[in-house]
Amino acid sequence: MPLHDPASPSHLMNPSPGACDCQVVAPLNLRDMTALSVRASSTHLQRKLTVLLAAHDVPVVMQDGSVQVRREDFQSLEAVLGSFSRTERTDLLAAPWFGPQLDAWQMAPLEQWTQRLATTWFESASEHLKFQLQPIVALSSGQVYGYEALVRAEHDGALIGAWPLLQAAAAHGQARAFDAHARTTAIRQAYPQLGADQQLFLNFAPGVVYNPDICLQTTFATCREVGADFSRLVFEVTESEAFPDLTLLRSILDRYRQEGAQVALDDLGAGHTSLSYLAELKPDIVKLDRALVSGLHGDDRRLPLVTALIGYAHDLGVRVVAEGIETAGELTQIMALGADYAQGYFLGRPGPGAAQVLPDAAAFW
Repeated sequence: MPLHDPASPSHLMNPSPGACDCQVVAPLNLRDMTALSVRASSTHLQRKLTVLLAAHDVPVVMQDGSVQVRREDFQSLEAVLGSFSRTERTDLLAAPWFGPQLDAWQMAPLEQWTQRLATTWFESASEHLKFQLQPIVALSSGQVYGYEALVRAEHDGALIGAWPLLQAAAAHGQARAFDAHARTTAIRQAYPQLGADQQLFLNFAPGVVYNPDICLQTTFATCREVGADFSRLVFEVTESEAFPDLTLLRSILDRYRQEGAQVALDDLGAGHTSLSYLAELKPDIVKLDRALVSGLHGDDRRLPLVTALIGYAHDLGVRVVAEGIETAGELTQIMALGADYAQGYFLGRPGPGAAQVLPDAAAFW
């Protein structure tokens, strides 16, 4: 994910002493932007751009080979961009004007700029993160083994989910900072709610950690701040499909383990977290992709595959969580196949507190 943009003086998120700047959520102050300078890579695309802008009643003002789009016309840019193919869009670049000054250092694809302009709520939302907890149940006992902390944000009286938040963070060049900020906020909000011996599962995208000794310092400092027992924290790798560098990933997981925490890999069997990741990294826990579990039944053709994946993980000393359990039948099958833990709506939905197993699921034990 991309590096953050230079900090806006109006927005600094209480960086910890000694934290690097990538751990400060500081998007550009879009309120002060007056125009966008848009340039195409070829004469053909430049002509197409001007024609489409005119068709959407946007005045075409040229300056130094670029089209100047005023702030009052920003709302038309998404429709204009939609008329370009995905290949063409990569050849459309834009830079912002702040008053009379063009900030060429903020040159980025026009598509990224339209995403930024469509998510002006990101700065405010980042200041109001709320974490919902979903139980992960030990199948041997029916007790809650731990909770996964799922990020949400309050904005204008509504909750924004994880995917829109992550997409907005990437669009604003804040993926690395948002990831660190979300982890520390999750620890502060969720850890104090755990029962005795329960674990807290914390998601992180490995692509945002360029040096674990630097990028993870605020995470460790926050753990000590709340008095967290590191052995009750499980750091869960997400988005492994975009992170093929096993050497760096191993160094990140090793750094967590040095502090006494556990590590987990998500989505085994999805084609993203491959068996090679499992063998090379030997995490403490792996999560089966929900596509392998959804609708699982006694005559299901997926049974041999799921059985083999669970067996392979166990041979490596890795415990298995089955995600996406939504029915009694799925729970019955996954228990019969020997998974260690389960997670899903049938057991408990994400909520603002550390809830217990739902009654229908609790009847299994």
